[in-house]
Amino acid sequence: MALGFGLTACTPKERIETLQGPTMGSTYTVKYVRGPNMPAPDKVNVELQSILNQVDRQMSTYRADSDLSEFNRLPAGSCQTMPEPVLQLVRYGQQLAESSGGTFDLTIGPLLDVWGFGPHSRGRVQPSAEQIEQARSRVGYQYLKIEQNQLCKEKALEVDLNSIAAGYTVDQVAERFQSLGIDSYMIEITGELKAAGKKPDGSAWRIAIEEPNLEGQRIVQRILPIDGLGVNTSGDYRNYYEENGQRFSHTLDPNLAAPIQHKLAAVTVIDPSTLAADALGTLLLVLGPDAGKAYAELHQIAALFVSRVDEGFVTETSSAFDQLFPTGEQP
Repeated sequence: MALGFGLTACTPKERIETLQGPTMGSTYTVKYVRGPNMPAPDKVNVELQSILNQVDRQMSTYRADSDLSEFNRLPAGSCQTMPEPVLQLVRYGQQLAESSGGTFDLTIGPLLDVWGFGPHSRGRVQPSAEQIEQARSRVGYQYLKIEQNQLCKEKALEVDLNSIAAGYTVDQVAERFQSLGIDSYMIEITGELKAAGKKPDGSAWRIAIEEPNLEGQRIVQRILPIDGLGVNTSGDYRNYYEENGQRFSHTLDPNLAAPIQHKLAAVTVIDPSTLAADALGTLLLVLGPDAGKAYAELHQIAALFVSRVDEGFVTETSSAFDQLFPTGEQP
C-alpha cells in the first residue's frame, strides 16, 4: 500500500499545454490537456506545423508557388491537377454557391483586389465603375469545374479559399489530435476555433463571443460552453476603410460586386465542422439580417446574428442555435 501511494503521488497530473505562432498572415493558438503517456508539446508542434505547411503550399493566394496560385495564373480554358484537399474545398464552396444563388463565390478574388482587400490589391481606394466591371468579368463560380482530379476554368478565374481554408485547417488539426490520443483541446487558427473535451478541473472550454465594436474595445456579449463544435464569427467591423464619409467593408457581395451595406454587423455560426462554420459565417454575413436568418432556418444552421440599430446592437438567434444553447451563459 505504501508503494502504491508513492506511485500515485509521482504520477504527473493533467495540465494544459499551449502552442502559439504565426500562420496564414495571422496567428494560431492551440491548447490541449496533457496527461500521462500523452505527447509532449514539441512533438505536437511538429504535427501541427506539418498541417499548416501543407495548407500553405496547397491553398495560399499570397504564396506564388502554391498549387492554387499556379492555377490562378493559368489562362481561360485551362485545367490543372490539384491536391484532393483543394478539390474538397472547391466542391463544398460550389455547393454553397448553388444553394445561395452565387452569394458565396470562391472566384471573388479579382473583386477583392480591386476593392483593396485582396493579395494583389493596389491600395484601399474606391475603384471606378470601369475597374469594377473589368474585375467582375473574371468572376463567376459557374465557370469553375472539377473534372476527375483536375480543376478547370472556362474564364480567366482566380480561386480564393481564404473564406474556408482556416476552418478546414482547424478540422485537420483536430483529427490529428484524436489520432495522437489528445481528446481535450481548444484549437484557434486565424479566428476559426474548435474545442472538445474537458479541462483538468472538469469544466468545459468556454468561448466568448464579442460584441461588434468600431473603437477596438473588446466587450464580451455571450459566453458559450463548447464541446466537439467549431465556431466562426464573421464581421464587417474590423477590416474596412472609409472614403468621403462612406465605409467599405472587406466582406463583398459577389452579386453586387461591392462591399455589403446592410445592418448586419456580425454572425456567429456553430457547427460540428469548423469548415462549414467558417464558410457559412461568410455566407450569412453577405446575405444580411433577413435573408441570412431565413437561410439559417431553412438549412438548420446554428447562428447568432448581431445587427446595428440606432441605439446600438440587437441580437437574434436561429432555432438550431437555441436548441444547442437553450439559455446560454452570460458574461
